[in-house]
Amino acid sequence: MLTLGILGLGEGRSTMSAALNSPKWKLKTICDRNEALCRHRAEEFNFPHYTTQYQEMLDDTEIDAIAIYTPDHLHAEHVAQALRAGKHVVCTKPFIDDLAKANELLALAASSGKKVFIGQSSRFFEPMKRQRADYEAGLIGELITIEAYYHADHRWFLEKGWSLENAFKWLYGGLSHPVDFIRWYLPNIEEVMGYGMLSSNGTKGGLKHQDTMHFIFRATDGRVARVSGAYTGPVQPVTRDSEMSCILRGTEGASQGDYMDLRYAITDRTGEERIITWEHKLKHYFRFEGKSHHAGEYQNYLEYFADSIEQDFTAYPDIREGIGTIALLQAMDRSLSTGQPIKVRDVLAEHGVQL
Repeated sequence: MLTLGILGLGEGRSTMSAALNSPKWKLKTICDRNEALCRHRAEEFNFPHYTTQYQEMLDDTEIDAIAIYTPDHLHAEHVAQALRAGKHVVCTKPFIDDLAKANELLALAASSGKKVFIGQSSRFFEPMKRQRADYEAGLIGELITIEAYYHADHRWFLEKGWSLENAFKWLYGGLSHPVDFIRWYLPNIEEVMGYGMLSSNGTKGGLKHQDTMHFIFRATDGRVARVSGAYTGPVQPVTRDSEMSCILRGTEGASQGDYMDLRYAITDRTGEERIITWEHKLKHYFRFEGKSHHAGEYQNYLEYFADSIEQDFTAYPDIREGIGTIALLQAMDRSLSTGQPIKVRDVLAEHGVQL
């Protein structure tokens, strides 16, 4: 059993539930600079071991890994500190917000010999796990193209003061999920082109950047994919379509994994059509009020990460894949502002990053 420390107790709430319910992890300490939040989580989970000082966790020789759920702009420094302290790292997405720090983190990960895993939780949701397994089993043949989207009425999110700051962009906060699906199946995206707009609802809510976006990607082998996101308007009934989805179209079949609905559909190479649901796992995935936190995915990925440490294999997305996704998101951001297609290698080259 491995020992875990958690930094950041907002999103880290799901990770607390995940670790406390996992046979592969022992939760040692939780940390947040907000002591009131520490006390709240301690009471919620009947877990009294908290600190407001990150250094205390870093100095604890019993802690094998640190799970980081702080604001995006703090990730790079918090990851670097954990690696210097000889800890394995789980870091929530998006991994970093500045490619200027990428080479330092790559070097630290290599010199420390510790693993860095990016918590792209949606890969570990039941329909997406099944979709990937069916794809790897060849049930839809050779992949032709991918479509992924995340459409949600997140106007409630604008009540968080920092969502109205200039630093906040739905491109990173929302689209990073479906973009990760694209990179999961087409890791070698070379160019992206996209358009975006700030809707009247977003303007009314005080947003500074686009809340409605559509992108086309091209991989080095010529295959294409698309991603879209819309975040401040009503959505159709979930019985018709989910808020987030990943569609694979292959030479012999097609499949669709839905999120946050536990629903998956496939037409396989025999022509058989199936729709599969996992309602019996609802309480594993969503343990708190509504579907606002998704602790089951976190438990799935923490246990996968534990296996990677104990069996010494690479847990994906790893640090290189995480940095590559940030480079793609920054290329997307640049395409929005220039109205031009952007090559990912140019973004990486500007910072001297080679993956």
